[in-house]
Order: sequence, then structure tokens, then C-alpha cells
Amino acid sequence: MLFNSLAFALFLPIVFAIYWSIPARQIKWQNVVVLISSYVFYGWWDWRFLGLILFSSLVDFTIGQRIAKASNPSAKKMLLGISLSVNLGLLAYFKYLNFFIESFVSAFDSVGIAMNVSSLHIILPVGISFYTFQTLSYSIDIYRGQLEPSRNLVSFLAFVSFFPQLVAGPIERASNLMPQFARERKFDYQEAVLGMRQILWGLFKKVVIADNCAMLVDQIFSTYDTQPGNMLIVGAVLFAFQIYGDFSGYSDIAIGVSRLFGFNLMTNFRTPYFSRDIAEFWRRWHISLSTWFRDYLYIPLGGSRGGQKMRIRNTMIIFLVSGFWHGANWTFVIWGGLNALFFLPLLLGGQNRSNLNTVAEGRTFPTFTELRQVLATFALTCLAWVFFRAESLEQALGYLQGIFSQAWSLDPMWLVVHAPLVVSILVLLGLDWHNRTRDVPLNLKGRPLSRKLVYIALGLSVFLLSPGQEVSFIYFQF
Repeated sequence: MLFNSLAFALFLPIVFAIYWSIPARQIKWQNVVVLISSYVFYGWWDWRFLGLILFSSLVDFTIGQRIAKASNPSAKKMLLGISLSVNLGLLAYFKYLNFFIESFVSAFDSVGIAMNVSSLHIILPVGISFYTFQTLSYSIDIYRGQLEPSRNLVSFLAFVSFFPQLVAGPIERASNLMPQFARERKFDYQEAVLGMRQILWGLFKKVVIADNCAMLVDQIFSTYDTQPGNMLIVGAVLFAFQIYGDFSGYSDIAIGVSRLFGFNLMTNFRTPYFSRDIAEFWRRWHISLSTWFRDYLYIPLGGSRGGQKMRIRNTMIIFLVSGFWHGANWTFVIWGGLNALFFLPLLLGGQNRSNLNTVAEGRTFPTFTELRQVLATFALTCLAWVFFRAESLEQALGYLQGIFSQAWSLDPMWLVVHAPLVVSILVLLGLDWHNRTRDVPLNLKGRPLSRKLVYIALGLSVFLLSPGQEVSFIYFQF
């Protein structure tokens, strides 16, 4: 079920009405409604995978309790190993098995040895990368003694399958989300208003920005070898806004819907395209995944505490694994590797934490230096996005080569034809800039009438500038 679908437009108010018809003190039944609704929401794509998420949840629920009860460190480690093996094993099978088979065959083909091995017809369960990491962090935190295991099966199942953020995040920590299933939740009108505004902002980014960018990006990338060099640059820039509008739009809708039900999710994006270096970009982009890798991979590997070789090694590992997490294709690995190369000079020069504040904080406009840094960081990000978007390494390299080798051709009518999209992107940038110091989007200041006019304009644009078809979210494939 897509957030931008008619089915969800009917689903949400029905669940909302049933949920809030239950008295706040009857937490158990509210959680039951959340659980059933989440399973209906997830099963809407393919009901067969409900068994998979239930199995994964039961494994970690059981192991979490056993880890807490075990007094022997070896037993704790063995139980954690079971959790890691089951969860990562399922992820590897559904997401990476065909990739490994194809890479194995290609490796032998390259040396002239033909292998009669064919890939399997494996359907990737929606959201498996997200809920796998969510349950893994639960087991690891219990093993570390940082979290008490859940004693309530319904609450735990609802935590794993919570429908607003189930299929594309944010990847919530049990320490933040799980306690919210154990406390009374009363309807809060102000929170609901903030939630509706965030849903509106997310729909604007998804439907108006991402979906309209997608049509142009698909056209440019599929015909990259015949496009003029300047249009290839346009295609890369449009994809940057497509993926930002698509993914951050999903997160905004997820956070907004959660507010309607009395839950608070972590912020997943903080105006990443106003970053002054790549390190700052990764503190602002997909924050739930970046912090997950930091806490459960980078720091256990030694983080930045060792010598220069260890810091380089750990940085490369974290970015390459992050790239591989996104998809079973070498293009994602190269994308992660490029970001590591962009990041390393900052780390080795001790400048990776030099931009911890917000750009132009306390000022209306950035300085010339800040503007130059933001544009340079955006250019590097767009360069890496080409590999993320390309279907193969050959296409990515050909695309980049075409920017410099293919003649440039200006079409004055392009801006006229696509003026609504260009204006929409400028609106996105303007409102992002206005809200760059706030965690709640569209929490606008100023006169009530002016604010209402902005909300009405955004709402109308969602209806009037929609491509007219339901377009799936990019991160559903991950």
C-alpha cells in the first residue's frame, strides 16, 4: 500500500477512527489495532511475506528474553549469534543470493570458463532491509546491557511492524519506539496538526517533486548516449531532487502519520543539500541508517580511535557496506566507495566535524564561502548519485563521459515546458532553507493567513501537478 494511493487515503482514516475510539487506558487494545493495521498494510503488497516478518519478530522476541536471562557470557554471545545469523541470513538470501550467483558466473566468464548456473526467481520482500536492522539493534542492545527485553509480545510485534515506518524507515531504535507502546497515548490536537502538515509536506516532495523528476530522469538516463552534455548534468541534478523528494518525503509522511497516533519517530533528514561538506551531508541524510552503522559497525570496529590506517579502513568499510545495503549491484558499492573517498580527506585532516552547526545560523543568507561550499558538496553528491541511479557500471561511466564528450545544446523551450517543476524545486529549496533549523517541517512563522495560503498552495499543487499515476517509492526496492 503506497502512501500516495487511494487505498491508503481510505485506510488511514478508518484505522485512525478505530484506534482513537479505544480509551487511552486500554493500551493493549490500541496496540492490537496498530498490529492488525500494520499487518494489513504490509500484506497489501504480498500477504505471503507476513510469515517472514512474523518469524523474524518471534526469533528476536524469544532471543531477547533468553539473552537477558543468560548469566554465561558465552551463552549470551551464542544467542546473539543466532539472531544475527537468522536475520542476516534471510536478508542475504532474499536480497543478495542472485547477486552472488551472477558475480560468481561473471568472474569465471572473464577467464573463459563457462558456468551453467542460472539465477533464482526470488522476490524481494518490501522493507526487509529496514525491519531487519530494526530487530538487530534490539537484540544487540539487550546483549550490551543497554536495553531490557520486551515482555509483551503484542507490543513487540507492533514495534517491528509499525506501519508508518515499516517499509522505508526511519530505522527506529527499540529504546525510542518500544517504550511508546507501553504508555498511555491520548489524542493531542496540536500534535495532529503538526502531523498533517508534515504529511502534506511529504506528499508535496513525493508527488510534485520526485514523481515529476522521475519521468525526466528516466528519459535522460535511458537515452544518455544521445543526450547533449548539458542535459546529462540536468538529469543528474534532477535525480538528486528525485531521490531527496522521494525518500525524505516518505520519512515526512511516516513521521506525520505517527504523530496522528501519538507516536514520535526520529528525524531522518535535516536539509542535507545545504551541507558544506560530505561529512555534514551524511549527518543530515538518512540519519537513522548513518547512526545505525556508526553505533553497530563503525564504533565496534574501532571508530576513529586507532591510527591512520585503521581510520581509513573503518571509513571504507562503513561506506562500502552502506552502499551494499542499498542494493545488490556493483553500482551501489561504487557509490559508497566514492562517498568514502570524498569523506577521507576531511577525516584525515581533522575537519570531519568542523560543520556541526546549521549553515548561516542566525542569518538570512549564507556567506559567499558557505555558498561555494554548499554548491561544491552538492556537485560531489550529484556525481555519486549517477552511480546510484545507473543500472550498470557501463551506463554510469558512459553517462559521466557523455557530460564532457557530447556536444552541448540549449533548448530555450525546456524551461518553459517544465516551468512548474522548476518552480516547485525552488519552492522546496526555499521552504527547506526557511526550516533548516527546525525538526518539524512547515512549522511556519508569520501571519496566520500567510501560513494558511502556503498550506493551501501546497495542497493544490499535490492535486494539480501530480503525474496522474501512483509511483512507488525508490527505497521500496531496498
